Formats: sequence, C-alpha cells, structure tokens
Amino acid sequence: MSSFSKRRAEKWKRIPPFSEAGHTLLMPDYRRKRVPGGTFFFTVNLLDRRSNLLVARIDALRDAVRQAPARAPFHIDAWAVLPDHMHCLWTLPEGDANFPGRWRAIKTAFAKSLPVGEPRSLVMTNRGERGIWQRRYWEHTIRDDRDFAVHMDYIHFNPVKHGLVGPPAD
Repeated sequence: MSSFSKRRAEKWKRIPPFSEAGHTLLMPDYRRKRVPGGTFFFTVNLLDRRSNLLVARIDALRDAVRQAPARAPFHIDAWAVLPDHMHCLWTLPEGDANFPGRWRAIKTAFAKSLPVGEPRSLVMTNRGERGIWQRRYWEHTIRDDRDFAVHMDYIHFNPVKHGLVGPPAD
C-alpha cells in the first residue's frame, strides 16, 4: 500500500459513524496542484447558475479583478465572462503558487461591491458567506504549449457554445 493510501485509510478511520446503519461520512479530499510560476486554467461559477450577475455587474467584477494583481501580481492570458460563470488562464510569477488567495480576493471584492439581499442558508449566514459564489472552482495546471492552446481555444469557443456571441473570427 502506498503512503498516500495509508494516509487516506488513517483519515477515514478517524471519521465517526454517520448512522447506526454503519455508513460513514466521507468528506472529499480536495487537493490543488500548486506549481510556482505555473499557468492555470480556471472555471469559476456563481452559486445561482440561472443568474446573469457577472455580466449585469461587469464593472464591479472588473474592479475586483483589477484590485487583485495590485496586492498579488499575476498575468491574465485570457478571460471570458459569461452570465453565470467565467473561464480564465493565469500565469503566476516565478516562485509563487498562491492562486487560491487571488481567487479569494477577487470573489470577496466582488461580493462586497454588491448590496446584500441574495438568499442564504443558515449555514452560509453563520459562516459569513454571501451566497453569490460556489465555494469551490475548477482548476487545471497547464502542462505544455499544446495544453495552453487547447484551453485558450476553449475560452474563445465557450461563449459561442452558449449562444452568446458569433464565431470568434467574427
């Protein structure tokens, strides 16, 4: 058994029984591949996937994005904003792998720019969450030039796929 498998098995042993039926509460084990100076593709979603908040409040989103590099620099290679989600490619500075901190700053600045009023669960209220963003986001570490090109094409084509614009060449 690998050391990873042993650590995971030990972790599950510490989780108490979920019910008398013998089930256990299995929590996801989210891991982020942190590559200092790496390039990353992200998909970030609003909690309400029927919302158009990102385009309706695009100026607030732009301001939030502009503030983040002032505190922690990064290069934006591409960014597509759709009504309820966005895709982007970032390259971080050499020696820096803290993309979660940058996302936290962007999400927080955007949320603070909006009036309170969105529906929130008791759990969200107790945690001080606004109920605007999904808690997590999807991230992929770009491996090489081909991978970069594939994700750049995806960013360009995604608004077309959703029927929001014509082909990128137009």
